[in-house]
Amino acid sequence: LMHSFAASFRRVLPEGFYPVLQEAIGVGSAFEGWSPCEQDVVYQVLIPMTAPLGHSFHLELHSAGQTGVRNFRIRVQQECTCLREQTLKDMLCFLHHPEEELSRNQEPSLLHTLCTNSYLNVHKTARWFYQLVRTTWPDLIQFHNWHLELLPSNRSCQFKVTNGTESYRIEVLFGVWQGDSDIFVSCQPNGAWTGRTIWPESCAVAEMKFFQYVARQVPRDSLHLKCLQFFTRLQLGLGFSTYTIKTIVMHLLNIFPVSQWRRRHFVRRLRDISECLRTCVERRCLDHFIVGNQMLPEWIILPPELLVAETCNLFHDLVMDHDAHSEAMDNYEDL
Repeated sequence: LMHSFAASFRRVLPEGFYPVLQEAIGVGSAFEGWSPCEQDVVYQVLIPMTAPLGHSFHLELHSAGQTGVRNFRIRVQQECTCLREQTLKDMLCFLHHPEEELSRNQEPSLLHTLCTNSYLNVHKTARWFYQLVRTTWPDLIQFHNWHLELLPSNRSCQFKVTNGTESYRIEVLFGVWQGDSDIFVSCQPNGAWTGRTIWPESCAVAEMKFFQYVARQVPRDSLHLKCLQFFTRLQLGLGFSTYTIKTIVMHLLNIFPVSQWRRRHFVRRLRDISECLRTCVERRCLDHFIVGNQMLPEWIILPPELLVAETCNLFHDLVMDHDAHSEAMDNYEDL
């Protein structure tokens, strides 16, 4: 489906100066091989964006929280295209042609469509994605057998496709790479409220690649994904996030040899996950798996500042809030 959309996007997008969409990357639990709720799987796909001709993207650090999650803004800058104009004569330079001539003879700059004060706006970009999906859907081969239902979202593009017997819920995320690394700034929110020009740092691709690496190493009867799936489902509603359990399992996969995740080790590994969670809650400390981890496989590429960064604590709130820590201990006892 995403390949079909990508082909249609390419046919539509050359008409204006909008972000250039790259090949979609599957991220999240569905593409890592597990899901806490098999009956309600959300397939998340990330579409990296690059700047269109005559523009460039510049990532500016906006803030860094205590849990290590950094927030960025994407500043859009116009670039001189006079040389291209002389050779191909297919566009005017945004910097060196009068505004009146540009508005009369050329599509608007990205600064005038998806930006707010020179910064790429997440909400405007999401609306643009929705319009792309709505416009190109009738051109897709899937249009004849599937029904498309667009779902509300301010910071991503969510929709469901159904053919009467099967149904798939898809969330299209978009973001910009940090250099040549596996880390990007994405549209996913960071906390209850995230500003319209704020793009939080995401390690989703790096985490997906780690699960791919593990899958190539483990024996055929490995149950590491079943351990993760079982435990996340077990603790639903008890106050611990799915990401907390996923982080603990990733740490344990780095500690225990792949040979110790076979079927006969299933209960033992579940006990290890439980004990690790208890220890982390008691100590009020759960290290982020990616940031500052010197033990990652070489093919997972981090920006230099993340590779040498201090480990960040995902349980920082428990350090600052005694009541939250007491509640977390009670939740663990219930579990």
